[in-house]
Amino acid sequence: MLNEIKNVKQEPGEGQRRWFESEDLELVVWFDAAGQVTGFQICYDLGGGEHALTWKTGTGFAHAAVDSGDQTPLKNQTPILTPEGDVPRQEIARLFDEQSGPLEPELRQLVRDKLAERAGASAS
Repeated sequence: MLNEIKNVKQEPGEGQRRWFESEDLELVVWFDAAGQVTGFQICYDLGGGEHALTWKTGTGFAHAAVDSGDQTPLKNQTPILTPEGDVPRQEIARLFDEQSGPLEPELRQLVRDKLAERAGASAS
């Protein structure tokens, strides 16, 4: 189940950020000053070729592979997102449905609705 990580570092000027994690997924949700969701990112395939599906108000969806930046044990680089094609929409929706029980109903529904919207669009 997705459990919230408390005391998440907040970046100035980016609104509030909440972070949830489970064994299979990570979910980061961004909120504006009024408490409205402005975006979210679902990371999946954790530990084995991680990917991220990001939705933001005004720009919609982006899908990326996560390059951990750790090719050598001698230095720890910042992970970066690299554009990725096909989105396993049904798998992401299934994992989210299985793991999202602890989320507030409104937040869970918003993410479900956006994932359903995404299922009707072509991959990006």
